[in-house]
Order: sequence, then C-alpha cells, then structure tokens
Amino acid sequence: MTAVHSTPVRTDEAPSAAELVARVRELHPLLKRNAAAGEQDRRVVEESIQALTDAGLFKIATPKRYGGYETSLRTMLDVSAAVAEADGGTAWVLTLTNVCNWLASLFPQQAQDEIFGADPDAKVSGVLAPTATTQKVDGGWRVTGKWYYNSGSWHATWAGLGIPITDETGAVVNQGLALIPRTDLGLEDTWFVAGMKSSGSNCLVAEDVFVPEHRVMLVPPAITGTYASEHLDTESFYRSALVPVLALVLVGPQLGLGRAALDYVISKAAKKPISYTFFTAQTESVGFQLQIAEAARLIDSAHLHAYRAAADVDEAAARGIYPDFAARARVRSDTGYVAECITKAIDILLSAHGAGSFADVNPLQRIWRDSATAARHAVVSPQVSYEVYGKALLGVDDTITPLV
Repeated sequence: MTAVHSTPVRTDEAPSAAELVARVRELHPLLKRNAAAGEQDRRVVEESIQALTDAGLFKIATPKRYGGYETSLRTMLDVSAAVAEADGGTAWVLTLTNVCNWLASLFPQQAQDEIFGADPDAKVSGVLAPTATTQKVDGGWRVTGKWYYNSGSWHATWAGLGIPITDETGAVVNQGLALIPRTDLGLEDTWFVAGMKSSGSNCLVAEDVFVPEHRVMLVPPAITGTYASEHLDTESFYRSALVPVLALVLVGPQLGLGRAALDYVISKAAKKPISYTFFTAQTESVGFQLQIAEAARLIDSAHLHAYRAAADVDEAAARGIYPDFAARARVRSDTGYVAECITKAIDILLSAHGAGSFADVNPLQRIWRDSATAARHAVVSPQVSYEVYGKALLGVDDTITPLV
C-alpha cells in the first residue's frame, strides 16, 4: 500500500519565475559539464537530476497543497528555456516531467495524495497514446501494454499512460489516461536516436497491472475542460486548457536552444575569420551580419508567439474561462510556428558559423540535433497545427485530430 501524508503541506509563497530562472542559471556550469555524459549514457546524469530536484525545479507544476509551486504555463516555458540554454536533453526531461506532474494534478485528490502526498518530489512521465489492452474489473481496470516514448523514464516515480476504456463486455467505450507507479512497470531500453539522446525516452511496459478507477482520467471530457480535481475553484493553474498546455510546453526547450545557438555564434564572431576570403573576422562581413539579424528575428518571433499563447492560456484559467476551439487551435498553430522559427534560425546560424559547427567539441551540433528532434514531436508538427487553425478560422468542420 502506498504511504500518504495525512496533512499535506501548503506553500502559499512560491518563488517567482525570475527566482526560478536564477536558480537554473546557477546550475548552468553543472548542466553543461554533464551534457556530453548524458548523451553517451542516453539518460540525464543523476547529479543533474538531483541538482534540479534540490533547486525545486521539478515542483513548478505541483500543487501548493503538497509543497509545490503551482506556477503558470509562462513560468514553465521560462524555466525549460533556461535549462535548455545549458543542455537540451536535460530541459526536455524537466519539461515533460513537470507537464506530467500538472496532468496528475487534474485527477481526484485521492490519486494526487498517492503521488504527491507520499512523495512531494514525485516525478511523472507520460504517453497519451492508448497503446494497451484493458479488462474492466471490479473497481478499475487490468492493463497490459507498451508505451513509446516516455521521456525521463529512468527518473520517473509514476507514469501517466494512455489506455482504451473498456466495459464489462470488452468493448472499447472511451479513451483514458491511467496513473501507474513506476515500480509496477517494466522498461525496455529503446531510445537510440540522433538528437535528445539524454532524454531517456524509453518504452514502459505493463503486464496485467491493476489500475483503480480514481487513477483513470477520461481524455475526451478533459480536452474540453472537465477535470476530476476537487480543487479547481481555488487552483486556477489546473483549470488551464489541456491540449494547449500539453503542446506549448514542448517548445519551451526550443526557446533556450535558439538563444544558446545565437549567443554562441555571436561570441565567436569577432575572432573567427571566414575561410578563403579576406575577412579576418566574421563581424566584418555584411552577409554574416544579415544572417545574424535574420536568426535573431526568428528567435524573437518564436518568443513572441510562445508568450502570447501562454498568456492566452494563463489568463483564461485565471478567469475560470475555458478557451473555445478557435482559441485552442491558435495555440497549436503558435506552437508549430515556434518550432519552425527556431529550427530555421539554428540552420542559419550553423551556416553562418561554418563547417566547424559540426565538430564533436562544438556545442552547436548538439543544439542542432536536439532542436531538430524535438521539433518533430507529433503534437508540435507545424503542418498539422496550421491545418487545424486554418480549418477553425474558416469554419471547416473536418476534424483531423481530437488534440486541440
């Protein structure tokens, strides 16, 4: 049986976003030093995970009732971006863990108690796709399945996993998200990739695991704002729109990766000649100057769209208003545009910096690989997101995804 604190600790005075970002920046030397080892081991170095835990950076989406910070979507973006300035893979693990902690906070308090009441530093990983089979039994479901790809799987203590909801006859009647202790799950080491290598996005495996009803959330109602938490009247963060949160957080690391790439190229420009030309420094070249300006403009545009989308979500939650379909579709569009802007900016910066960008010792090549991999997440896909938004603007009733 899971131990639960009888009296959760509430922390009304959470650190500001600026303070949390400052904590991240203090950890930059450590995170940068461990980045290469994280890639080699295909998991974030435990020293980095512990440092982030000690700094409270895995608590930004945990309710204050359990000692968490219960912040905002904008804060989640800023913290993830700040970590990504040091290492993309670490930022991805932090981002996905925090948003899955937010997801767990939408469940009934009984489930929250089992997770955060038992461990205020609990870390949840997750996959929404219902790649499992279930059997309805008294009080819940028995679940068997495999879920790719669980970012931060090595460090998670719980997992939120998509399941089909079946009735007593075995018929699928809905889609759900099940919270399962990590100790009840196996892990297949499957994450062999070109970018985000250290994210440890492996396969979690369930073999006939019992999941009680209070640890299952129905996904379709949640998409339109029906959550089971008993605290929505007093905890506005957990009134935030489901899919906009799940989508937008994924480009938080992109913002930091773009900034890191731009800063690095600029820092080297004054002393780096352009080979086979008469330029003794890149800064002398008008062509180089134009490339820097274009990359910076794209990165600025990404920030502006990300922050507008976060403000839309945060302000609606604060007012107790669930955004309509068109507003949610615009957040998906903004999410895709952020990824598109950052990947274009990094490509420009790689060309501007030159072939040395791809040396193993050059941080640009890892920034490039991490950004390019993360930008291909299915919920980020610009083409799908733009089509969703275009249909919403035109009133075309032709749904291509429920995740809006």
